Amino acid sequence: MSTADTTQSAVVAKLSGLDRFLPVWIAAAMVVGLLAGRWVPGLEGALNAVAIDGISLPIALGLLVMMYPVLAKVRYDRLDTVTGDRKLLLSSLVLNWLFGPALMFALAWLLLPDLPEYRTGLIIVGLARCIAMVVIWNDLACGDREAAAVLVALNSVFQVIMFGALGWFYLSVLPGWLGLPQTDLAVSGWQITANVLVFLGIPLVAGYLTRRLGERAKGRDWYEARFLPKIGPVALYGLLFTIVILFALQGEQITSRPLDVVRIALPLLAYFAIMWAVSYAVGKAAGLNYARTTTLAFTAAGNNFELAIAVAIATFGAASGQALAGVVGPLIEVPVLVALVYVSLALRRRFTASTTEAS
Repeated sequence: MSTADTTQSAVVAKLSGLDRFLPVWIAAAMVVGLLAGRWVPGLEGALNAVAIDGISLPIALGLLVMMYPVLAKVRYDRLDTVTGDRKLLLSSLVLNWLFGPALMFALAWLLLPDLPEYRTGLIIVGLARCIAMVVIWNDLACGDREAAAVLVALNSVFQVIMFGALGWFYLSVLPGWLGLPQTDLAVSGWQITANVLVFLGIPLVAGYLTRRLGERAKGRDWYEARFLPKIGPVALYGLLFTIVILFALQGEQITSRPLDVVRIALPLLAYFAIMWAVSYAVGKAAGLNYARTTTLAFTAAGNNFELAIAVAIATFGAASGQALAGVVGPLIEVPVLVALVYVSLALRRRFTASTTEAS
């Protein structure tokens, strides 16, 4: 067995049973959520009964629980090594805010030319860059946690600044230039800001304070060897809970329109695969190591479906085609990015082999 194969086997062997069979648990969570949303009377109303600025409280809680352990693992004293990496930061900005929205616009028009509502919904998904679940995929793929924290924060700032402007450009201006039908998008700046503050700000502050206070009280060795292993599984429990709730809320829409879901799924599949592959190639070409290349790929490929769904519902209504397109987003994104976690771990062998040859 080669050194690269041994390294890959060691990585897989370190995964817990929960991590190793994550695709199974996620598939089960999706099925449970879809069936519950379809067959449990009044469930959707109960889950939406408590909302914060249009965000369902159960989803918000699930995301907070999911993100907190990962952000508690970040070594915040090392963030300066990431902010000084101009190749990483520039690559992330270009991929997230130039290439990503343009790619989704092209795929939506190419594959859904006759379905304007779904097309608009997909373009909105492409504009909402990921600030939540990406930290889970990055962690599972052994990406750079500190780099992920910085890039997610960067996406959050740009999301507040750029989402409305890009929505106007891709739905109203660019179609007009190309002689295509135009769409208006009314976006609340407060809604975007609230989304960022809830899904990133709260767990980020909690993670930072936990590490700072824990290391001060017990030391770094105790914090990383004793405390972090105890809270680590909580992130995946939060992920599975979030998936169940999300699909329970939208179960009837998804299961009652299967052919529409298939049409929407095709450009989404192409989008996630192309974004991840191009981002990975960019990281490799820029000379980034495995951890930062992986982080670049996942932070560019993921999308903030919570924001996309909220904006689609607020602008076009809960029963609109735009909202359905936003709902199908995580239905496709979750299993695809889980699969790409395993692809990343397999590609880790090439980085290991390259490093061995260079030395």
